[in-house]
Amino acid sequence: MLPIIKQVPKDVLLGKDHLIVTEIAQAHDGRLDAAHRLIDVAARAGAHAVKFQTHIASAESTAREPWRVKFSSRDVTRRDYWKRMEFSLTQWKELRSHCHEVGVEFFSSPFSPEAVDLLMEIGVRLWKVASGEVNNLQLLMSLRDTRLPVILSSGLSTMQELRAALDVLALPRTEVAVLQCATQYPTRPERVGLNVVTRFQAELPCVVGVSDHSSTIFPSIAAAALGARVFETHIKESTDVTGPDSSSSLDEEQLASLVAGVRFIRASMLSPVDKDALSEDQLSLRGIFGRSLVAARDLSVGHVLVAADMAFKKPGGGLDFNWHSKLVGGVLLRSLEADEAIRIEDVEVR
Repeated sequence: MLPIIKQVPKDVLLGKDHLIVTEIAQAHDGRLDAAHRLIDVAARAGAHAVKFQTHIASAESTAREPWRVKFSSRDVTRRDYWKRMEFSLTQWKELRSHCHEVGVEFFSSPFSPEAVDLLMEIGVRLWKVASGEVNNLQLLMSLRDTRLPVILSSGLSTMQELRAALDVLALPRTEVAVLQCATQYPTRPERVGLNVVTRFQAELPCVVGVSDHSSTIFPSIAAAALGARVFETHIKESTDVTGPDSSSSLDEEQLASLVAGVRFIRASMLSPVDKDALSEDQLSLRGIFGRSLVAARDLSVGHVLVAADMAFKKPGGGLDFNWHSKLVGGVLLRSLEADEAIRIEDVEVR
């Protein structure tokens, strides 16, 4: 296993904090240099982790596998495409080292037990199960044996199937996450399913998050406000307009906005405001923005106050308007200049 150069704190992975995952998937198009550039995109934008997909064509596919999107004539079959997406063990280790050098977590979605073995040799600290693999008992059992945390995408699974997958994994609730996912590229607003986030929180023993393919930052921001803690989105280079996930991916600028937005929402979620009392800074501001009773004109000592003798003006910190009627008929014990604050000790109330 490679030496650890720099890692994200473990409690960020699926612990008390939140985790923002950039899904590189096939955006590299089988090119190692593109994969390295995408790692840098994720790091510059402030993401916590980058996630790849680890395909071993011979272990997962047949020539009969249909295309989701036939975006290029370069590959005759879907299996040919998966073969072209493969990296060698040496190349995977190179990518992992790059991730640690720039301070992002490296992990991947395996699509076969052989891919699990490969990634264990490379060195990972958590797993992602793609939507289409949640019912793959063989894969789940392989992941269970590693005893590493697991993130599940729910796009192609029912609640019953998700519960069954969680039972197979048999992980503590703090070490497994289920992400609401529409598995639609790109996802329409009507299919985002924010209601499912709250349902997962109520019914499943796990961390909850979203895997979004809308090509916007909005679902993740909204999910953060609902209490989601894991956020996954596809990324692309700004020049990528033809890849299979291009239409459902974020560019670097969008990803940076997502990171900042989620961080802001999480900070506000973790810092509840007490509305039964005011903070020191609020009390100070109330003194600035509030109002106090003041003399409406120059008033001499011994004057008997009438309503017109008093005005209610900024700043605050003095007598509030509730005292207005109580002071009417009172006798001034000292003279007051116009706009001078009236103190209770200035008036003999009758």
